Amino acid sequence: MGPERRGGEHDRLLSDAFDGQAAQFERAPVHTDPAALRRLVQLADLPPDSLVADVGCGPGLVSAALLAAGHRVRGFDLSAEMVARARARNAAHGERAAFERRSIFEVSGVFDAIVSRNVVHHVGDVGTFVRHQASLLRPGGVLVACDHTTDPDPERARWHQDIERRRDRTHTRNLTAGEIVDAFGAAGLRDLRLVEESFTLDFDEWFDRGTPVDSKGAVRERLLAQGARGFAPTAGADGSVTIACVRAHVRGVR
Repeated sequence: MGPERRGGEHDRLLSDAFDGQAAQFERAPVHTDPAALRRLVQLADLPPDSLVADVGCGPGLVSAALLAAGHRVRGFDLSAEMVARARARNAAHGERAAFERRSIFEVSGVFDAIVSRNVVHHVGDVGTFVRHQASLLRPGGVLVACDHTTDPDPERARWHQDIERRRDRTHTRNLTAGEIVDAFGAAGLRDLRLVEESFTLDFDEWFDRGTPVDSKGAVRERLLAQGARGFAPTAGADGSVTIACVRAHVRGVR
C-alpha cells in the first residue's frame, strides 16, 4: 500500500507491514464496504472505458469496482502480497487489469485517471505526491484521492496523529479535507470537488490489523481520553469501542 518515494527504509517498512496484514486488510469492513466502493466510482465520474491507475492498490478492491464499471486498470503497490491478491481477485478481467509491485514514482505512461484510497496518510510530501500523479494524466484527465481526514484544530489533530502513530508505524499524517483540496489546487488541477462521508471503525478490528508501537490497552486509554472531528471514540456498555470517522473524496481535472 504505499506509493511514495520517501526513501528505501520507509518503502521497506510499508512493504513489510502490508505484506503482513494483507489477509486482514482485504476482509476489513472499512475496505470491503460495497456501498463505499460504489460511491468512490460514482464520485470519480470517469468517461467510459477509462485507463485508470490505482495507486496503492492493495488487494485490488478499488480496482475490482473500477473494472466492474467498465474501466481498464493498472494497479501499483509496494507490497508483493497485496499485488498477488489484486491479480488473483481480478484475474477474470484478463488484459484489462494489470498489477505491478512498484512506486507510482517509478511509473511511466499516460492515464485517463488516477485514483488512490487510504494512501495520503502514508505520504510525507503530499504536494509532491499529487503533482507527480497530475503529471501522468492526459489533458482533461481526472485525479481522485479518498482518505481519512483529521480535525482542523491543531491540538485535536496532534492528539489524533499520536493515536494513529501508536497504532501504525507506517502512518505519516492525516490531512484535513481542506489540505487535500489545497494540494490539488497547488498542482494546477481545476474543477475541484470535495465530498465528505462518515464511516465507523471498530477499535479492536482496527488496532489488530495495525503495526503498533504501543500496547493495545495504552492506545485504547489514550483514545478514550479525548476526541476530534473525524476521529471521535464512543465506549459501549459491553466494553467495545467504536470510532466515528470522516473520509474525504477529492476530485480534480488536469
